[in-house]
Amino acid sequence: MAYQVTIHNSGHSFAVEDTESVLEAALRQGIILPYGCRNGVCGSCMGKLLSGSVSYPEGRPDALKTTDAAQQQALFCQARPVSDLLIEVREVDAAKDIEVRTLPCRVNKLEHLAHDVIRIYLKLPDTERLQFLAGQYIDVLLKDHAPRAFSIANAPHDDRFIELHIRNVSGGYFSAQVFNQMQEKAMLRFTGPLGTFFLREDSDRPAILIGGGTGFAPIKGILEHAFHSGVQKPLHLFWGVRAKRDLYLEQLPARWLQDHPNFSYTPVLSEPMAEDRWAGATGYVSDTVISAYPDLCDHDVYMSGPPIMVQAGHKLFMQHGLDESRFFSDAFEYAAPSEKKD
Repeated sequence: MAYQVTIHNSGHSFAVEDTESVLEAALRQGIILPYGCRNGVCGSCMGKLLSGSVSYPEGRPDALKTTDAAQQQALFCQARPVSDLLIEVREVDAAKDIEVRTLPCRVNKLEHLAHDVIRIYLKLPDTERLQFLAGQYIDVLLKDHAPRAFSIANAPHDDRFIELHIRNVSGGYFSAQVFNQMQEKAMLRFTGPLGTFFLREDSDRPAILIGGGTGFAPIKGILEHAFHSGVQKPLHLFWGVRAKRDLYLEQLPARWLQDHPNFSYTPVLSEPMAEDRWAGATGYVSDTVISAYPDLCDHDVYMSGPPIMVQAGHKLFMQHGLDESRFFSDAFEYAAPSEKKD
């Protein structure tokens, strides 16, 4: 049985089968709603139910708090209609012409960037190129396991390879393969590009970009695209990690500082080690952002990292004047059993 969903903001309508989520049905019919993880942990796909009801076959998603549900909020990546719906949610235009494809690829190079981070360069067949927006991600397809999602760390203009940053997760099925077994020339398959985390180039607002750990990966792609495209508005990167050794590509921000006058960089260590001799910012990266920008009403914020970091940052930034529509996030979990986005 199919239900009809109408988006109040635009008047767009689409049918949703009882076996699919609102988001799945929208994407299938060319309507791009905001989303990130697609597993209910990031909250990017949240919108409001103006009429009608939904169910959550897997239980209430992590990112949907009791207070959200009481205010008729819903997570459309998990919500399945049980009636026709009238919803209020933002739509995304820039990704609508990007084709999602399933492609083979070869591991061209493995490079250790830190004690727990490996960079993989994936090579597509010579006759193929992946069209994507900087900041999007791919699902690596695994036999007998759920797909594993990784952000694309390179910019679209530099598409000879697809660059992924993979953190070693204790007990993780795929990360164990990467760190212990994978060899160059290994063959993989993936689906992509996916996600709505990308630079809104029609905005003249200064952009604050925040990465937590390997959340630096999509931020790297976004910044490299911005520099290549000649974006002149202020771009300020905050990179939050535990210790100095976790700043696994710090030579890149150092070079960007030299080459781009509109770029600023603030690394933040939450647990610096004695040998770090760290004199820079410490603590939570979101707090450091607010120390630098106590009023965010005129900014865009892009945030990529673990859900707890993104959710805390979102709440804090709203309290400091950030427009809800100017917060863009890419949340992922390191939790090994579920093999979620890294």
